[in-house]
Amino acid sequence: MLLCMADSETPSTPLHSVSVAGAVVREDGRVLAIRRADNGAWEPPGGVLELIETVEDGLRREIFEETGLKVGVDQLTGVYKNMTRGIISLVFRCHPESGVEHLSDESTAVAWLTPAEVTDRMSEAYAIRILDALHPGGPTHIRSHDGRRLTAIRAGEFDAR
Repeated sequence: MLLCMADSETPSTPLHSVSVAGAVVREDGRVLAIRRADNGAWEPPGGVLELIETVEDGLRREIFEETGLKVGVDQLTGVYKNMTRGIISLVFRCHPESGVEHLSDESTAVAWLTPAEVTDRMSEAYAIRILDALHPGGPTHIRSHDGRRLTAIRAGEFDAR
């Protein structure tokens, strides 16, 4: 019999999933984005981490599956929690290494966007992940959102920088 909860857990114990996403930045400053097949939203490529893989391997797998590109992982740039769905997302700045962009079952478009295009096309909760990652060596951001909008943001913090 397969149990979903450990013996010490109760039905009120929060359950979270962990996802990874890549802010893949080219030398010209454009960032890789996909338009999701399931909802038409523009987002950085990524997805749910599998139990048997490391964080970096899962990130590379997700980006390759969705875009056809192999990437190098540079640094963790943010930790984001979807408060309504219990999803923790780790976002990493990456750089393209090889491959050719292609569509997948999960993506209907793959594009290299400017920071302004990221702000225009993505919901605030996803655009901020890219904008946070565009500052190499900057702090690791920790933010919460409801799936579309940030739940706490300081004045002037969300812009195309």
